[in-house]
Amino acid sequence: MSKAIFVNLPVADVVAATAFYAAIRFERNAMFSNDQGSAMAWSDTIMVMLLDRAFYATFTAKQIIDAKTTSGVLLALSFDSPADVDAITEAALAAGGRELHDPEDIGFMYSRAFEDLDGHGWGPFFMDMAAATQAMGETQPD
Repeated sequence: MSKAIFVNLPVADVVAATAFYAAIRFERNAMFSNDQGSAMAWSDTIMVMLLDRAFYATFTAKQIIDAKTTSGVLLALSFDSPADVDAITEAALAAGGRELHDPEDIGFMYSRAFEDLDGHGWGPFFMDMAAATQAMGETQPD
């Protein structure tokens, strides 16, 4: 198996969360999904596990945060273009998500931010690596 990451997120409603992530083009993996959670694939190596809060609690003795009021993690996804960043953000908003701030364009990087239905923060971004390398090189002391 390739190295992979499985991001586990507590959700209030597995069905609603699954629909939200499907709307932003994550794909449900039925093999790892059931009534307690949905495995939503972003890529072959990145999976978001949407777990019913009670089921999530079986994995930790810690208090589970309410992501609508407390930040526990911010998740960033890279895209091939600013248009792709806009597309996932607009899909998230249409599916009931909330935009966290206006689009940010700093020349070599373009980003937006949204929350899912449970308040988990996502930051889709595009970075022009050649422009970033040039910009960072210009700011580095000799």
